[in-house]
Amino acid sequence: MNTPLLQFTHRGIYCAPAKVYLDPWKPVDKAIISHGHADHSRWGHKSYITHHKNVPIVKHRLGDVNITGKAWGETFTINGVTFSLHPAGHIIGSSQIRVAHKGEVWVFTGDYKLEDDGLATPYESIKCHTFITECTFGLPAFLWTPQKEVFTDINQWWAENKANGQTSVLFGYSLGKAQRLLKHLDPSIGKIYTHGAVENMTAVLRPLATFPQTELITRDTKKEDIKGNMVIAPPSAHGSTWIRKMTPFVTASASGWMAFRGARRRRAIDKGFVLSDHCDWPDLLKAIKNTGAEKIICTHGYTDIFSKYLRELGYDARTEQTQYGEEEGPVSLEEGNTELTGEHANQ
Repeated sequence: MNTPLLQFTHRGIYCAPAKVYLDPWKPVDKAIISHGHADHSRWGHKSYITHHKNVPIVKHRLGDVNITGKAWGETFTINGVTFSLHPAGHIIGSSQIRVAHKGEVWVFTGDYKLEDDGLATPYESIKCHTFITECTFGLPAFLWTPQKEVFTDINQWWAENKANGQTSVLFGYSLGKAQRLLKHLDPSIGKIYTHGAVENMTAVLRPLATFPQTELITRDTKKEDIKGNMVIAPPSAHGSTWIRKMTPFVTASASGWMAFRGARRRRAIDKGFVLSDHCDWPDLLKAIKNTGAEKIICTHGYTDIFSKYLRELGYDARTEQTQYGEEEGPVSLEEGNTELTGEHANQ
């Protein structure tokens, strides 16, 4: 039996002919990194290869590591194996990793989404024989509202809060979601303030994209200055002493998990906006179909349900255990009330 081109090991996804790992979770000599989120880009590797837009992100998070940047579609060969990076559409600098050897082509997606968010380089479909896919939202009930409609709702919410004399506090991950929110907020409504983690990461990304002006919240920031304006903060800031400066405030979270009725209550959030940097169910199926792949490997999310459905469609689909999914991992189907909200309820 031939050894697979990519193997799932205790250190990560390994390409034996090239002696290279893809997004390894334990320290290795050579790693190819799909994107900058902490579950895919970890400290301790001797050398890193990634897209050049991801280089400043990795350096910001991991320090002065030995890292090489590549362009989209640029091929590079390691021990006879050809690699190239292609847009994943997940966050700025996020890549799919194409691996080709002896006529066989595999694609590892990392995390990805098909909708063009106006910030990340849009997803590119790559033909392959084996496709390694996430399925964070791999349930048929997940069906995203177009981003334009979501941001219309967010900006309207902000305007209403301002009219009521309340500060709007919107939670999103400091890398990726926070910048997507900033990109599409309407600065004519008011000022946009940021938590330190969001401000620092956005400063790293400003040379790569256009964002509205933001103001960092410090000890010297006055409560009356913030009142009625927008605050972007990471989820970890919720319930902290830091947030008291925003009083009176209204909270909201922007996440795919806001599609679950119970998620907002469990997180003690006033408002939930369904906005994800991952594919919904239809886009997962569309992405897989467009690759032409016969073999599908599901790595994180609702892997069992999704792979079972793929097998019913005729794919050679299986699951593999990884340590991905820390940024926006799956909610247990038994965790609280998992009914869906709004238009998602009947999908």
